[in-house]
Amino acid sequence: MNRPTGEATRGPRPGERLTHLLHRDPGLAAHPLRADAALAAGAALLGAAIAYADTALRPDATGWALLTGAALALVGRRRHPMAVLAVIVACIAPYQLLGNAHMGTMPIAMAALYTVAATGTVRRTATVGAGVVAIAIAGMSVNGVHRAFDVFRTSGWLVAALVLGVAVHNSRAYVAEQRAAAARESERHLTEERLRIARDLHDLLAHSITLIGVRTSVAAHVLTASPDRLDRAAVAAALDSIADTCREARAELRTTLTVLRADEHGPLPDLTGLPDLARSAKAELSVDTHGVRVPPAVGAAAYRIVQESLTNAVRHAGPDATAHIRVEAAGRTLRVTVTDDGPVRAPAAGPGSAPDSGFGILGMRERARSVGGTLEAGPHPDGGFQVTAHLPLVPRPVDDKPLEATA
Repeated sequence: MNRPTGEATRGPRPGERLTHLLHRDPGLAAHPLRADAALAAGAALLGAAIAYADTALRPDATGWALLTGAALALVGRRRHPMAVLAVIVACIAPYQLLGNAHMGTMPIAMAALYTVAATGTVRRTATVGAGVVAIAIAGMSVNGVHRAFDVFRTSGWLVAALVLGVAVHNSRAYVAEQRAAAARESERHLTEERLRIARDLHDLLAHSITLIGVRTSVAAHVLTASPDRLDRAAVAAALDSIADTCREARAELRTTLTVLRADEHGPLPDLTGLPDLARSAKAELSVDTHGVRVPPAVGAAAYRIVQESLTNAVRHAGPDATAHIRVEAAGRTLRVTVTDDGPVRAPAAGPGSAPDSGFGILGMRERARSVGGTLEAGPHPDGGFQVTAHLPLVPRPVDDKPLEATA
């Protein structure tokens, strides 16, 4: 079996893994006790190696015991950082007073100080750090180590651990704040999207649902008002009108769900927004629907087709090109034509292609198809480019499948 190769199969780099560990909340570690035990073992081994290498001040049995006790305390550093530091100081102080290798405790002390700084406030870190450094210098002085280099070296390592802990603490706080802000922004967008969808569904379906209720009441009245003189033709007409309205509402709901999946520009527009759209694009507009009611879904599809056509005209024909928009009702069809006089450009090769990298011809075809219409696009015989859409004024379902919410 072939195995994928390349960047996609590689794990995170060491630097990325270290950054993730530093920014991660310590309380979210998968195995905190195991990680702390490993750290304690590593600090103990490193400290023992440093102490053993100091042949002049190599620890005795008591010194090794104190060193081991200090290292074991690190296992609880994540849950009780201050208590662990106190235990470590209690072990290190007699260790130093007994004249053992003072640098042997440095890895353990640095790990404890880093934990205190990474999990606490800056004020607490400064107070604790000053006290620990003072104790360390005092212990070294009792041993007779008065050389400035040794004092500054020990103090420098301890201060470095404190500074690193403070930096990590601030970095984690910043990352947590950014994540919280991103979560709030995401929730705000979700709330706005829910409200927008609710408005769109209300605008598109309120009329149809109200009409169904009225016609149902009429049919019920005809059936009960004069049962001895039942007008079967009137009842049949009322029921047929209810069925037609239900099919129209079903088609509009299907179209709304389809368009809402792609639209991110606010409520669905309709033909009433074409004048402003044409004015902003400096296009000539002609609308003549002969008083025929245009369903909201069809109006939204027509608006988006005109919008995308004008966008493509500016993109391909240039800002100086003149565009002409004509919307007219012919029978039960709404014909939308957008023509520009820019340079001739290649038409779409087929239903699955588009001449541009954006929504393009393919997206406009999908919009027309969503309401049961068709769309053609290509060079105009007199030059330029033309988009022509034929949209049914009574939207019909594309198929007979039940409605499904689009993702």
